[in-house]
Amino acid sequence: MQRFKSLLWFICLVALLSALPASAHVGSPDIYAEGEAGPYKLFVVIRPPLVIPGVAEIEVRSSSPGINNITIAPMLLTGDASKHPPVPDTMTKPSNDAQFFTGHLWIMATGSWQIRFVVNGSQGQGVLSIPVPATAIGTRKMQQSMGIMLAVLGVILVLGMIGIVGAAARDAQLPPGKTASPDRRRRAIVAMTVAFVILIAGVILGGKWWNADAADYASYIYKPLQMNAAVQPGNILDLKMVDPGWIRSRQLDDFVPDHNHLMHLYAIRWPAMDVVFHLHPDQVGSGEFRLDLPTIPAGTYHLYADVVHANGFPETLVTAITLPYTHGRELAGDDAEGTAVALKWNGGGTQTNTSYKLPDGYTMTWKRPDGLTAKKPEYFTFTLLDAQGQPPKDMGLYMGMVGHAAFVKADGTVFAHIHPSGTVSMAALMMAQSQNNGSNNAMGDMKDMPGMDMSGSAQSIADTVSFPYGFPTPGDYRIFVQMKHGTVVETATFDAQVQ
Repeated sequence: MQRFKSLLWFICLVALLSALPASAHVGSPDIYAEGEAGPYKLFVVIRPPLVIPGVAEIEVRSSSPGINNITIAPMLLTGDASKHPPVPDTMTKPSNDAQFFTGHLWIMATGSWQIRFVVNGSQGQGVLSIPVPATAIGTRKMQQSMGIMLAVLGVILVLGMIGIVGAAARDAQLPPGKTASPDRRRRAIVAMTVAFVILIAGVILGGKWWNADAADYASYIYKPLQMNAAVQPGNILDLKMVDPGWIRSRQLDDFVPDHNHLMHLYAIRWPAMDVVFHLHPDQVGSGEFRLDLPTIPAGTYHLYADVVHANGFPETLVTAITLPYTHGRELAGDDAEGTAVALKWNGGGTQTNTSYKLPDGYTMTWKRPDGLTAKKPEYFTFTLLDAQGQPPKDMGLYMGMVGHAAFVKADGTVFAHIHPSGTVSMAALMMAQSQNNGSNNAMGDMKDMPGMDMSGSAQSIADTVSFPYGFPTPGDYRIFVQMKHGTVVETATFDAQVQ
């Protein structure tokens, strides 16, 4: 029966498996981004296809009125193909909401893509490009009930074909009203036997072909870079990348700076999630990074390392390491740490803090939405206040942005490093922006990015930051938010239960 089912799978649509990790983040495949297309401010949601070729679903909400239409086109992020966009599609308005648009686009190949939005309205035209890392990340087996039904239909089909062959051999040349002779009946049996052998052979060969084709497709399913962590003498954390094999074009020495660092490493003590470090190892060789460890409490740490390839394709590498208490260096530069109470949910998810008291007397508050629902786009807005409850007078930019955030699910299945521009890597976003601006700088201009303020004036830097994001799945999450004043990087912790 299994072989009959294999034959009939040729006519079935392969379903998708959304539980596998995404390329740029862990378990958070959808893209949430905010940007400005000329005078129009857009909140973009892109749900990439989980197989390639596949269809990306796109939503746009504009906070600027007067938009007549939005066109969208898929393009590679780098190379000659990025200079020749295809004929764009026009987004539709699915409701009476004049500022909400939807659309879909085919993504035809694995790689680093962008979707270019061209907005036309009462204030003229504007352009915005959002990077999209496109990969096939899995398949799913056919439902058992569907397989059984198709197998039964296959058996009926085979038996019917054998019966037709037998009837043709026995009765095709028989005059009307005559009964088949024993010779004709024997010839029919022989023909039916031959037909049976041929059909069974076809089913077996078809099954082998299907399995070989499935195995070939599986070789294109995204396999994230692996990372091994070890502590060398002198409290040096050594991170070595291993390529499990995916596409030949992937390299281990083509990383580009993202916020002036080749790697952003989050180290979170597990399972309490009560200690977090945001560190920046240096590359010392092809696929190898090292870091002088700071003073770090003992425990098992989950490590999440963000890197961006030269073509704009981001990856998050994941591993774990158990460390004794380490008396290391003082934190310096952009490195930061934070501590919090251990993550403990009482079953009802009542830990819904909206204010977090920081060690130096400062406070960070969260403008918590009313109810948190998976897949729902939200602005996560946080404000930093000094010890007197006032906006700090010495606000600074943390790696060029008002703030950074990490959304981590309590079971470890989701990790997303978010900026005020959204879930996309800043390096890739700058590549896309440079094309829209006609710039010769492949990395674009950071001052045009959401959440950027390159004036350098503390008075002009906001004490409030918003992150566009949507929780990918229900469950318990911890959110680490970082903002800077003076030389101090504050790390606040908030908990959320998502329905």
